[in-house]
Amino acid sequence: MILMDEMKENVELVFDWHKKVSIKSHCKFEVAENDNYVVLLDGSLRHYGISDEAHIDGSAILLGLLTECENDYYEKLAGFFNAVIFDKRRNKIKLISDHIGSKALYYTFQQNTLMISDSLNLLDTAQLTLNPQGIFNYCFYHCIAAPTTIYKEAFKLEAGQCVEQGSDGELTSQLLYQPDYNYSNDDDKVLHKECRTLIAQAVIRGVGDDCGAFLSGGLDSSTVAGMLAKNAAPAKTFSIGFESKQYDESGYAKLASQHFDTLHYCHVMQPEELIKNFKQVARYFDQPFGNSSAMAAYCCALFAKSHGVTTLLAGDGGDEIFAGNERYAKQATFEQFNKAPKMLQGLMEAMFCKTPLGTLPIGSKAKSYIEQAKVELPDRLDSYNFLNRFALEDMFTSSFLAQVDPQQPVVQKRERYAQAKSASHLEKMLFLDWKFTLADNDLVKVSTMCEMAGVKVKYPLLEKELVDFSCQIKDDDKLKGNHLRYFFKNAMKGFLPDDTLTKEKHGFGLPFGLWMTQSDDLMAIAKEALSSLAQRDIFKPEFIELAIDKHQSEHSSYYGELIWILIVLELWLESRGF
Repeated sequence: MILMDEMKENVELVFDWHKKVSIKSHCKFEVAENDNYVVLLDGSLRHYGISDEAHIDGSAILLGLLTECENDYYEKLAGFFNAVIFDKRRNKIKLISDHIGSKALYYTFQQNTLMISDSLNLLDTAQLTLNPQGIFNYCFYHCIAAPTTIYKEAFKLEAGQCVEQGSDGELTSQLLYQPDYNYSNDDDKVLHKECRTLIAQAVIRGVGDDCGAFLSGGLDSSTVAGMLAKNAAPAKTFSIGFESKQYDESGYAKLASQHFDTLHYCHVMQPEELIKNFKQVARYFDQPFGNSSAMAAYCCALFAKSHGVTTLLAGDGGDEIFAGNERYAKQATFEQFNKAPKMLQGLMEAMFCKTPLGTLPIGSKAKSYIEQAKVELPDRLDSYNFLNRFALEDMFTSSFLAQVDPQQPVVQKRERYAQAKSASHLEKMLFLDWKFTLADNDLVKVSTMCEMAGVKVKYPLLEKELVDFSCQIKDDDKLKGNHLRYFFKNAMKGFLPDDTLTKEKHGFGLPFGLWMTQSDDLMAIAKEALSSLAQRDIFKPEFIELAIDKHQSEHSSYYGELIWILIVLELWLESRGF
């Protein structure tokens, strides 16, 4: 085996050990080795429940845990990392990711070589072929969810997963992170205090020199900013504002800044910045990524860097561990129908779905409610997905559809939903969001855009101890009726401003659809990209024309998102020579 004390950036190492393993990385791996294992670590790893281990390399900690408690080592570690483990005794190679999938790790097995990289761009893409299924999944998710990628032969490690290759060359996988939902019976005051303590500890871990925080003015970013202010003076916070009032939340960010006395900077974003950076941002991701708020994240991170910040603390994750998204409450109302006696369900269905009552104003709402309620979770979450709003044969060419399985993303979500070790629909939705909304979407967005801007990012609210703690809070305390984040808001009373606790959720959205109606230059970029996309054997040209027409005549925001994901796909494919 050939091994170096420290990997250099962008260097390929080949290990001749019954098989070849090629590793290419943008980062520097920490390396530790003993008689039984070789460990290569990307990221930060520590013992679970211990905050300050800055003097110990994470690779050494992982090596020690593997040696001392091989069967349950994963339960005893925490942090944000990927690792490659060589088991010398068994001739096995393991790839593992942290509990939330905060860092990307890709792999492909070709010509008797397992190739591993933190970037698809560093794999030998000349040996990889474009994956129609990946394109279809992108259209469904607006990103490509692991393990599928844009290349047929390459795969992405899922959150909290282990992929293992034995001496026979076969790849197997195992889910390592499936928390138990052991609800606590402790007094609310005790749990509130523990929650605040865990958040404070998590923020302290992330504080360093030249550190700042994203601040949208919502619960999560305000909590992180407030905890930062207690440990850094002055704490720098950064927001994006818009001239369009329906998108602008900078007033709430200013409110939180004043409450915590942070040194606050707000950048009012203009359409010209989007025009300037559109192609660069779309092409920077490893694979097509259609979340339009990526542009706002990039501009905010770049803005922070211009003010001397090298590390940003982000508030991502609070909604997904403490039930802060509107869809959780909405789905709970549908589940009320499914909890009703079957006889009553049948009577309501007969009245509103099979008689003229369903055509009347009130009756039509009842009919819509019943029809949606009858769709089982998690499928019901995608009721407004573009791929469920149009017939697939009207969107895609027949030759493209012949190459894909339209049910794959649906099955993928069902499998993740079912992995939660709970009977609660809320807990299952939250777990699904850890594995998809966070690992495949939000964290990809923020991490990639911070990297592009030249700053590091940390996610205090997703530390493993805090995620585990959320699993001790009863589901009906996280979401009490229609009250989102019920437990969390009570825990933060007296710390966050009252107006922050009662505001509606927003974040760094982007008025792309609106700007398209106002900017001829932006519309020109859109039409040029869409014209090129129409020449590919993916979408029917008439569907692309329909999307433009609906954006201009019906709902600029809703169809603006559809146009965004189409443009991004074309720009990415073009940048890779397809």
